[in-house]
Amino acid sequence: MSDITMYGAEWCKDCRRSKKFLDSNNIEYNYIDVEADASASEKVIEINGGMRSIPVIMFSDGTHLTEPSDAALKEKLEALNKL
Repeated sequence: MSDITMYGAEWCKDCRRSKKFLDSNNIEYNYIDVEADASASEKVIEINGGMRSIPVIMFSDGTHLTEPSDAALKEKLEALNKL
């Protein structure tokens, strides 16, 4: 089980981009499809203060990024010594 969890959906362009970034950098993560899991969709809404913005990427330090750019994701992963 990875200490990174990504909430997303297959139709989401930003989700596909973030998955590609994580995969190309050999970062292990749990992927939860909010379309297939209603409780995950509710969790995303809770995290984002009522918005259903995805992807949401949760980290072991208790922080998250919502709709991060590749640069922001890289910066966070470097801070966690994952890259």
